[in-house]
Amino acid sequence: MDSYLHLGEPVDPDKYVVCKYRVTTDLPMEKAAEAIAAEQSTGTWTGISTLDNDVFTRLGARVIDISGDEIVVEFPTEDFSIEVGAVPQILSVIAGNLFGLGSLKGVRLEDVTFPKEILDQFKGPKFGAQGIRKALDRPEKPLVGTIVKPKIGLDPKKTAQYVYEAGSGGLTNSKDDETLVDQAFCPIEDRTVAVAEALDRLESEGHRMMHAINVSTRGDRIVELAEKVQSWGARELMVDVITCGFGAVQALAEDPSIKVPIHVHRTMHGAFTKDPLHGVAMLPLTKLTRMCGGDALHIGTLGVGKMTGSSKDDGNLAACLGDDVPYKVMMPVCSGGVYPGIVEAIVKKAGNDVQIQAGGGVAGHPEGVRAGAMGMSQAVDAAFAGIPKEEYAKTHRELAIALEKWGSK
Repeated sequence: MDSYLHLGEPVDPDKYVVCKYRVTTDLPMEKAAEAIAAEQSTGTWTGISTLDNDVFTRLGARVIDISGDEIVVEFPTEDFSIEVGAVPQILSVIAGNLFGLGSLKGVRLEDVTFPKEILDQFKGPKFGAQGIRKALDRPEKPLVGTIVKPKIGLDPKKTAQYVYEAGSGGLTNSKDDETLVDQAFCPIEDRTVAVAEALDRLESEGHRMMHAINVSTRGDRIVELAEKVQSWGARELMVDVITCGFGAVQALAEDPSIKVPIHVHRTMHGAFTKDPLHGVAMLPLTKLTRMCGGDALHIGTLGVGKMTGSSKDDGNLAACLGDDVPYKVMMPVCSGGVYPGIVEAIVKKAGNDVQIQAGGGVAGHPEGVRAGAMGMSQAVDAAFAGIPKEEYAKTHRELAIALEKWGSK
């Protein structure tokens, strides 16, 4: 049988799933690359009598490039399940046992490209960025939102009041935080009904807003809970994709009874993405979320926020907005230590197709939630108009107070 090495051969994105890995090892890189290709396709740690040439040739992974510590591996589409949209099996192939290989000190899945044959198994976002914009009647400006803070502790009435104050200050979006679902101090039915009433009140006053209710729960119950939340007046759902699984997003997006957008939070992603030499980069997770039907996804703050791992984009913005896949565009959400002083920097990096989300940057304003929302809205208006925030703040008091409190970037 031939080697798994096919160095110098062209990438074939039409017939193979193409993965890029960063590898740390004391072995020659060719040996390490072969170990990954073998473990994730037709091989194992020793020669076996059951592997014949036909199976090896058809189904064996191919290492087609080694550049420094990066390797490119192609997996034949036949290696993947014929079940439509089977993310668990896809991840088992491209990001499975390779992390435990004793010959490697570290290995990180940096990127993955899927051929049309696999992309066509998925439906992508049901609403996407344009569907969210249409619901909000905001065709061009960046969306501007908040996360209800504190992330746990407020009762339904106080949560709804927070949302109303934020909307009155001009915000287009708000959401539950990742740890809030259905706790005794804030039951999900009571919260959803109260927030829906606040949104209706805002609409009667001429302002459209949506709030994402967190339905992150057991896989066998998430559609049922989402249907209930929708019936109680929710205009958007939220799912913690890493803790719930990609299948949870996919189940909601593909269920015909779900008729509102899905806001996807990436909580716990740092367990995979934080180490630059081991784990899974955010980029493959972003691509899978869009494939599975997420309408909006958190991607960090492109280098201007508090979270480790948000220091650069790494292609996530393009993965949300790109036209290289047959899906609607997914709204990128920038959050994590956002405040008015960094909005201009975010818009410069992201453009206008972005949702900018601030929690403490709204709730922490010296004059309260409504003034905090006004400061954020004013910062977005200034960035959209191309007016320096310091100049805009001269005639917009709430922004001026925010800049004085938190500074600028």
